Amino acid sequence: VQLQASGGGLVQVGGYRRLSCAASGGTFSTYTVGWFRQAPGKEREFVASIRGYRDIIYYAASVKGRFTISRDNAKKMLFLQMNSLLPEDTAVYYCTANSNLALSAIRTASSYHYWGQGTQVTVSS
Repeated sequence: VQLQASGGGLVQVGGYRRLSCAASGGTFSTYTVGWFRQAPGKEREFVASIRGYRDIIYYAASVKGRFTISRDNAKKMLFLQMNSLLPEDTAVYYCTANSNLALSAIRTASSYHYWGQGTQVTVSS
């Protein structure tokens, strides 16, 4: 599976941004897909994911209520709608995918095999 993330940029505090991730190859609809982010000097952290088959959605506590993850299986696309952005949301955002991912592994970056190249989101105050 190849992943290509896009949509990053500079946005003001309180603004919004929509990230997209185009997938090719693999059986996209059955994969667990998600977003992680990495700020300078910090580890890559979980943002949100959609588990394959049943499309159960999970969010990090820090983004719940502000971010919305969604997927379009027909177009093999993954999205992250980010609202009410804060300076601490500044990071490189990565889309990721994996098949047969256990529930206990969903929030762990090392559990995912396929990664996009990342897209920078900068929230200015």
